[in-house]
Amino acid sequence: MKVLLVHNFYGSSAPSGENSVVLAEQDLLRKNGHEVVAYTRHSDGIRNQGLRGMIRGAFATAWNPFARKDLGELIRREQPEVMHVHNTFPLVSPSIFHAAMGSNTAMVFTLHNYRIFCPCAILMRDGAACTECIENKSAFGSIRYGCYRDSRLATLPLALSVALHRKLGTWSNKVDAFITLTEFQRGMVVRAGLPAEQVFVKPNFYPDPPSPQTWEARENQAVFIGRLSLEKGVKYLVQAWKRWGAAAPRLDIIGDGPDRAALENEAKGSNIRFLGQQPFDKVQEQLSRSRMLILPSVCYEGFPMVIREAFALGVPVAASRIGSLPHIVDDGKNGVLFDPGNADDLVAVVKRNWTDGMLEPMSKAARAKFDKEYTAGENYKMLMGIYEKALARRRAA
Repeated sequence: MKVLLVHNFYGSSAPSGENSVVLAEQDLLRKNGHEVVAYTRHSDGIRNQGLRGMIRGAFATAWNPFARKDLGELIRREQPEVMHVHNTFPLVSPSIFHAAMGSNTAMVFTLHNYRIFCPCAILMRDGAACTECIENKSAFGSIRYGCYRDSRLATLPLALSVALHRKLGTWSNKVDAFITLTEFQRGMVVRAGLPAEQVFVKPNFYPDPPSPQTWEARENQAVFIGRLSLEKGVKYLVQAWKRWGAAAPRLDIIGDGPDRAALENEAKGSNIRFLGQQPFDKVQEQLSRSRMLILPSVCYEGFPMVIREAFALGVPVAASRIGSLPHIVDDGKNGVLFDPGNADDLVAVVKRNWTDGMLEPMSKAARAKFDKEYTAGENYKMLMGIYEKALARRRAA
């Protein structure tokens, strides 16, 4: 099978799990004998242009006629069975789904977030979860709130894109199969208007993971890995660790972001280390030595890549009871759940399980879940099943 893979890579200054997923899926297809043709764009190209780049990105967001033309020519020349799209923002645009008119190429779209309905992509406003654009089936309220980058002007092209492609029927008529990462996300996008029979669940996977460390080799430490920004809820994690006091295990915070300086200041006097952005291999090494990964998100996550990595390495996960996370972490089995935005509940849950000797069996359950659901082999079978359904729909149409 020939697959045309389409992705707009996010800027290199803000490492993205989506970029990693695309590259892993490309390798997975090639290793299984499929021919992959890649059409990619990079956001660095406009970030380096300052104001000119921002304007260029804004105009391309809703409808990029040049990308549509490029993809139309590519489809006619290569005649792929499937065009699999991961991200169109900001330079590619959903216009590309109109490029396959009259062809037999099936359109598949992986939804890593909620951007086709929500301009800020994570269903969040003023530090709390928000589903107004989902419930109202309109994103124009987001302009009033300035949901994207706290700017009405920056939000405008994204809201217009949502409205345009609802009006054109892009999602109901041009895409043969949507892929969501969890059942929770599937439910959300169906509520927003996607046809339920065309939405399938396929989680992220981890190719060739290392073996877990023995429990005895683990250090007395927990770890957070991710962007240090409001939606990740790291401030509640810092508050929880300070309330735990001197008896708390070491907490390593890996990552960078706009909130780092404030978090470091708040963490003074606690057993917390800020390690900054680290190479992938170093992150995996640090994670493998830990007894728990903590994700205190206050937004609706898709499928955080770090959970996949933690399960592969046999590391239990403590996560907020919000959005997709309770659909990934089995409370009391391979991890624990706590109330989002609640430092008291976070420290109570983690402390109780840390001191009661529950973590080692959770470690084994985490790796067992990985072996059952998140290996490359299982993921490939799911992907092929979705491709076949998309091709059947395209042929019927």
